[in-house]
Amino acid sequence: MKSERQNKQVVHIKINNMKKFFFLLIVLAVFRKETAVQAQDNIIDEVVWVVGDDAILRSDVENYRLQMQDSGEKLKGDPYCIIPEQMAIQKLFLHQAKLDSIEAPENRVLMEVESRINLAINRVGSKEKFEEYYQKTISSLREDLKQTLREQLMVQSVQQKLVGDIKITPAEVRAFFNRIPIDSLPFIPTSVEVQIVTLEPQISLAEIDDVKQRLRDYTEQANSGKREFSSLARLWSEDSESAKRGGELGFIGKGMLDPKFAEVAFEMNEPKKISRIVETEYGYHIIQLIEKRGDRINVRHILLRPKVSNEELDEARLRLDSIKTDIIGGKFTFEEAATYISNDKDTRLNKGLMVNQNRSNYSDRVGTSRFEMDELPPEIAKAVYNMNVGDISPAFSMINSKQKNVVAIVKLKSRIEGHKASLSDDFQAIKSMVEEEKREEILDKWIAKKIQDTYIRINDKWKNCDFKMKDWLVD
Repeated sequence: MKSERQNKQVVHIKINNMKKFFFLLIVLAVFRKETAVQAQDNIIDEVVWVVGDDAILRSDVENYRLQMQDSGEKLKGDPYCIIPEQMAIQKLFLHQAKLDSIEAPENRVLMEVESRINLAINRVGSKEKFEEYYQKTISSLREDLKQTLREQLMVQSVQQKLVGDIKITPAEVRAFFNRIPIDSLPFIPTSVEVQIVTLEPQISLAEIDDVKQRLRDYTEQANSGKREFSSLARLWSEDSESAKRGGELGFIGKGMLDPKFAEVAFEMNEPKKISRIVETEYGYHIIQLIEKRGDRINVRHILLRPKVSNEELDEARLRLDSIKTDIIGGKFTFEEAATYISNDKDTRLNKGLMVNQNRSNYSDRVGTSRFEMDELPPEIAKAVYNMNVGDISPAFSMINSKQKNVVAIVKLKSRIEGHKASLSDDFQAIKSMVEEEKREEILDKWIAKKIQDTYIRINDKWKNCDFKMKDWLVD
């Protein structure tokens, strides 16, 4: 028979920790379909929990449940118990953040918002599919997501302050692994490491000249009063999100902008004045100043991207296929090609190795080189799916994170097939589990103490639960 301690370990391994679970909930809540919201119309609302001065409504819980149902996600337990408890725990951490005067840096919030939206777009395939599925514009989702991510970052700051740095020894990792019953060993999904070389197709000077001439025409129209800059942005800017707002970016810090764009924008001092043409990695821009506030600025811009012809794409594919032939022939290595030939700034200094910024843990805060297949951009996942380690793909085209047409080849550096965890192959993963267990033990003790010091009231109809924290119902 499993001991209580063993059961607790298995729960820690099989169920995501509270932070990951709650982030799933807030993303589902923000990236929601209107049909799910409309489903609330037939629900008589009521207060189901009170935590301090904050109420949790039945409609809040029901909305989260509907989002999980809509997405196909399943909870191992009663959602009407699990969801409100996690919402209550979130409120405890947010209250502590206020007491400690902890705020989320706005630039970090904006970076996280863009990271999450880009990840979601990569998974569904395009901005259009993303908006169609969630029945909202990306700009609307972006605004909704800001506050939820702001709160999440505040909670993380409180948790990190409470936990500090956790040091784990190899002996502790081995002891933890040996306590797991064999039939309860976690399943580790297939993961891969991928190296990439990309080329941006050569764009003709005629196409670039045409783009610049169009931007000069827009500048002349705005300066002469024929058209408002905002109207031109709505009609012609290829930054589809800001175009919906007349090209307006909203108040933003210098560090959140492309350096070349920021240099020109922050030099501007006259509202409504239009800048010279600015080239960035996203394309060509003209910028109009709206307002400056200290170290933040609000501008409008119009972005045009030179179009890549099919001939230019074909030429880039042929060049990359030739590079692949030279690599296989031993003229140079894939790593050398990634370092000296590739146009991918994110991987060029890493010998082409892609980094999964969206998966990290507390001992590895900068991401990992390992990807599960559904974490890769679709074109790359398709290319590596049937590859063997060491294989190099044929050249293929894709849209990169800057929304540019590029051509790429990828090399499968390593693959670990899905398997039951083993100490020899999955030491780092198991170490992360130990860290997470220790972290949760510290946080659980803090939550239990916080519950004792906080006014908690649970609707009688919502008390019949096997809560994670047993202190909720203690008078």
